[in-house]
Amino acid sequence: MKIDIKVIEKLSVLSKLKFSEKETNLISEDLSKMLDFINKLKEVDTADVEPLIHMNEEINNWREDQLDQMLGQTKALENSPVKDGTYFKIPKVLDKS
Repeated sequence: MKIDIKVIEKLSVLSKLKFSEKETNLISEDLSKMLDFINKLKEVDTADVEPLIHMNEEINNWREDQLDQMLGQTKALENSPVKDGTYFKIPKVLDKS
């Protein structure tokens, strides 16, 4: 199926986008290729194919969270290169200006 320029112009108005003539031609070609591919998929016989709920048949193996030994504040701060009393000191990430 060939997508003509009028369709692209209507889509550009609906999407509030502006395309150059070159972009319009490229979009027209790309959409035409996509529609041709979709039409080819319609030809595939899927009569005996079961519909899928998920793309693969893997199942998540969930596990319960288990509490382990917790680090105390002093133990956690031992590995910190820079600390400020009882806190980690890190470089400023956000600038408030």
